[in-house]
Amino acid sequence: MVAPPDNDVLWARALHFRHDDGSLGLSGVSLGVRVGEILAVGGPRGSGKTTLLRCLSGLLPPGSGEVWFNSVPVHTMSPVARERLRRDHFGWIDPAPLLVPELNVWENAALPLMLRGTGRRRAKTAALEWLERLDVGDKARKHSVELTHAERQRVCIARALAPAPSVLFADEPTAPLHRIDRAHVLRTLTTAARSHGITVVLATHDAQTAALADRTVSLLDGRCVHTVHLPPVSGTAETEGRAACSLSV
Repeated sequence: MVAPPDNDVLWARALHFRHDDGSLGLSGVSLGVRVGEILAVGGPRGSGKTTLLRCLSGLLPPGSGEVWFNSVPVHTMSPVARERLRRDHFGWIDPAPLLVPELNVWENAALPLMLRGTGRRRAKTAALEWLERLDVGDKARKHSVELTHAERQRVCIARALAPAPSVLFADEPTAPLHRIDRAHVLRTLTTAARSHGITVVLATHDAQTAALADRTVSLLDGRCVHTVHLPPVSGTAETEGRAACSLSV
């Protein structure tokens, strides 16, 4: 194994994955994600975006290949160690807004912090701050059944941001939102990431969403077809080689 570059918080090499039904998930995907970078993973539905995020976050062990987080090999970790890694360092936003129905809104948003051992008062303060930023602070004492679909998604985004994760994985995070709400939520998400030094890996098939990222990697049929830099990066050959995602056949 070769350790990744020091300024890559995430690094993957030659990832391959097949689903239980035998269908191709990933085929030879390699990429690096720099500290504090917002990386969009684009491509049509079924191209492997979600599978890539799940492999990078340790939710799915790849069939073959390597995944590193801060120079630590995730692909060799035990399931318990990967779960601890996700709890302590990663945040996740699903397309579907899943909340714990027995908890109210602020308790749902504070849950990751409390699972890390943060005191209830401190966790509540952080949760309420993010709920206010996402315009659902007035729903703090309500339960999920009392919220609209879009409001539940905002709570899920607050829950992912409240612990200030090292890396936030966002899988189509604005899919449940109306177009008029997406711009505000995405602006809050990207501004928070930059101000708190959070690295974001964002899966999206929407070009306007991808345009908010620093760089876009495009997938097609489980293969990485090209990388787009936003804005253009004029780096060294070493930088271009690390950022490039080449087509595997």
